[in-house]
Amino acid sequence: MADYIKFVDVTKCDGCRACMVACKNWNDLPTVTEEYSGSYQSHEKVNAHTWNVITYNEHTTANGGFEWLFRHQSCLHCVEAACEKACPEDAISHTKFGSVVIDHDKCVGCGYCTTNCTFDVVELATYKDKNGKEYRKAQKCTLCTDRLEQGLQPACVVACHTDCLVYDEKETVLAEAEKRLAKIKERFPNANIYNPQGIKGTTTVYLLADKPSVYGLPENPKVPLSQVVWKDYAQPLGKAMFGATTMAVVGAVIANAMKKDKGGHEEGGRDHE
Repeated sequence: MADYIKFVDVTKCDGCRACMVACKNWNDLPTVTEEYSGSYQSHEKVNAHTWNVITYNEHTTANGGFEWLFRHQSCLHCVEAACEKACPEDAISHTKFGSVVIDHDKCVGCGYCTTNCTFDVVELATYKDKNGKEYRKAQKCTLCTDRLEQGLQPACVVACHTDCLVYDEKETVLAEAEKRLAKIKERFPNANIYNPQGIKGTTTVYLLADKPSVYGLPENPKVPLSQVVWKDYAQPLGKAMFGATTMAVVGAVIANAMKKDKGGHEEGGRDHE
């Protein structure tokens, strides 16, 4: 099976928000009302019940003109995903489509994925059981994995009328992306293809009109070394020696320590301005 990716060409986006509506409808997500912030942007950022948001950035051109820089903001589905590394319950995993998904039966709502997410897209949603007791589950874009399993495209891609969003074979998409990049360089000299290799690439790849930081994206994200060591080495060894229950407790302690660590930029993690 060929590798497929979702490609986002922000230079084709007209800010219509059809992708947001399609995502809400397909995933049956509730309305999230936010106070007016003075911007045309409908939501400050993605949240537990709004899995993609069109961001609006006011941009001054080289000749002193004005234009909007839009971005379809959603989970990038990192190949090396910090949220997956931080989860002490193995509730986050990759599918055969490259999408990063959350198993809500395993999720205990600890929030370590929300703290460690490279792109700040995972959030906790609060629910109530039949007895009125509250519990939390992590939520984010699934890349419409349920649709992919049925041979369908992601709902946001189908809804996009400008072909800003494309889901197709990786090699084909990236080849076309390079051609598109060369075409828009005169208008956008800082244009670039955003597929950060510090996290081994992403399943959602962007063609940006300006530097990643202009769009609120980290320039060179990396998964903190402590997370890699814990998830890929310490946890499997510990489970073999001490059992899964003991390691879950140890994992919670380590994840909590990572959560409290505010100086993780040397190891990677978020690298915003």
